[in-house]
Amino acid sequence: MKHVSILVPQGQVVLSSVVGSYKVFHQVNHFLQMHGKQPLFQIDLVGIDHETNLYGGCFQIKPNKLIGDISKTDLIIVTTITGDFESEIEKNRAFIPWIKEQRITQNSEIASLCTGAFLLAETGLLNGKSCATHWIAQEAFRQRYPQVHLLPEKIISEDSGIYSSGGAYSFLNLLLHLVEKYAGREAAIWCSKLFEIEFDRTNQNEFLVFMGQKEHQDEQIMKAQQYIESNFSEKLNVDDIAEQVAISRRNFVRRFKKATSNTPLEYIQRVKVEAAKKRLENSTDHIHEVMYRVGYQDTKAFRNTFKKYTGLSPLDYRNRYNREMAML
Repeated sequence: MKHVSILVPQGQVVLSSVVGSYKVFHQVNHFLQMHGKQPLFQIDLVGIDHETNLYGGCFQIKPNKLIGDISKTDLIIVTTITGDFESEIEKNRAFIPWIKEQRITQNSEIASLCTGAFLLAETGLLNGKSCATHWIAQEAFRQRYPQVHLLPEKIISEDSGIYSSGGAYSFLNLLLHLVEKYAGREAAIWCSKLFEIEFDRTNQNEFLVFMGQKEHQDEQIMKAQQYIESNFSEKLNVDDIAEQVAISRRNFVRRFKKATSNTPLEYIQRVKVEAAKKRLENSTDHIHEVMYRVGYQDTKAFRNTFKKYTGLSPLDYRNRYNREMAML
């Protein structure tokens, strides 16, 4: 039997990540018993205190074990924290040496759900490894943990027994991945059907809203970003933008990448694609019209760039998100 420790952090924890994890692993046990087999998982809710109050006291979780009660566990589920990450990490710092000890001395596997990646990264166990998290927290994560290889598009990341998931309810896809690994694909498919979770999703780019990385102090690069966002419908040239902000091309590219985590060309593409997404969601414009409106003249280049950043073709994206067009 495998022991699963579902962490119950203090402070701003997302209740669904705790309850969802418990229900999925519990259901695997039920599935196995239905087929005349022994339960696979011993599941504990593990905290650093005897209760956690959530959402202004509307909900309360009472862990059945504290970290001091668990000397060995096979799998640690680091559930989702939210709010101000620095203060939330401080509230839960007691978890960090326990997680590290379990990993180093017991070779426990670890899975972080959504922004639980912040608490996991704080242990240092992710340094030099790959990780996923919610797209909305990617820049904060990059800045705080530069030694971690962030995979911004991934829903599931796996690196040497350390797992992580993309944002929000995509943690359910990671749980299915773990169920398949431990209990087999039949059990994972059963859970997928029971909880109505789309199976084998891998990419969260479809859901990403590009808002531009502006949490930096480089005023000239900020002006360049504003220029790109105001002129995305034009054919933009990196040399011209560098000249607009009075920086040499070489320094401009270096500083832009440092400030935004994108090259100028990537930033231009992302701004254009985000504008195209809005048109595809909210208008009846032909796809070629949308393409021209965001400054593309080549159909193939537009389609390839759009799919690179969303995981969908422009037509597939429109069919999924534009209700009016889907009804035609």
